[in-house]
Amino acid sequence: MHPVRFETIATDGAARSGVAHTARGSYRTPCFMPVGTRGAIKYLSAADYERLGAEIVLGNTYHLMLRPGAETVAALGGLGRFAGWNGLTLTDSGGFQVFSLDPDVDDDGVTFKSTYDGSSIRFTPEIAVHTQESLGADIQMVLDVCPSLPSPPEVIRLAVERTSAWAARARATHRRDDQALFGIVQGGIDEQLRAESAQRTVELEFDGYGIGGLSVGETRGEMVPALAVALTHLPLDRPRYLMGVGDPASLVEAVALGVDQFDCVMQTRIGRHGTALTGEGKLHIKNAKHTVSDEPLDSACSCDVCQRHSRGYIRHLFQVGEPTASRLVSLHNISWTLQLMAGMRAAIEAGTFGAYRQQVLAVWG
Repeated sequence: MHPVRFETIATDGAARSGVAHTARGSYRTPCFMPVGTRGAIKYLSAADYERLGAEIVLGNTYHLMLRPGAETVAALGGLGRFAGWNGLTLTDSGGFQVFSLDPDVDDDGVTFKSTYDGSSIRFTPEIAVHTQESLGADIQMVLDVCPSLPSPPEVIRLAVERTSAWAARARATHRRDDQALFGIVQGGIDEQLRAESAQRTVELEFDGYGIGGLSVGETRGEMVPALAVALTHLPLDRPRYLMGVGDPASLVEAVALGVDQFDCVMQTRIGRHGTALTGEGKLHIKNAKHTVSDEPLDSACSCDVCQRHSRGYIRHLFQVGEPTASRLVSLHNISWTLQLMAGMRAAIEAGTFGAYRQQVLAVWG
């Protein structure tokens, strides 16, 4: 019995609305997972995500294993209890962060320097599994090799080989029945390598499948064909997770191809600097034209920020350096994205996803 069972509720073309059932609870798909890098989404608390309607939140293995340490998180009841979050959690393997640090990589694993104190740290597929078992998320990801794009073909090929070998080692190491383990597909924008990586990952029979190594510098036009090829080789009875992608156009395009879940830091990163996501596109709240605007960030948004505060007020908070400003726009951006996903689910179930997609792309494409 797999710890994750995927139940399809409706399909519209390749797009699907469903429910992923984990050992500890369920989440509706397509879904967006807000990113709580160090055990919290910046400026927000678990009570906030609960009110926003998030069902699953991501934590970052790399940062949590360095501070406060996986053992500390385990001693305090695992990631959810540690953060006071009653919903579901997923931890990434930390690979993406590690590979952004220009580490020493060999067939066995990777050695990198801690961003906190410069100490040298060894990380292997087995250590990644054990660390995430201690963190205790509902879903953990295997350690993969994530090359930047563009990279030479031989670099992408080696990433696929190592990702595959490491996935097999992770699968053999994983012990917790109450914690799902997702494999990861690599292959850059090479369609043949994507197909091969997907097939090799599926042979290992994971609980779900991440598609990694996209949204790392390539265009959306390059991303979509590579993603489409990978998806054709992934089983329909498992969740499919496009890692690190969160701009509205990519979300709707990926859902159209059959992706179920996403995570991204963009929502809060741009929110902290005064950019709001709206039905009309990006809104830069610091612009002078909003000084005396009594309008909400987005009149169609149901979030508490839009129900309560004007553009003029939020702009004022940014002008005086009040941190509440960053908090409010971050709350709105996560809520807006969760509402976008709910809109996609409703459109798939109504059989109107094609029109919904065109509507989103007309603004964001």
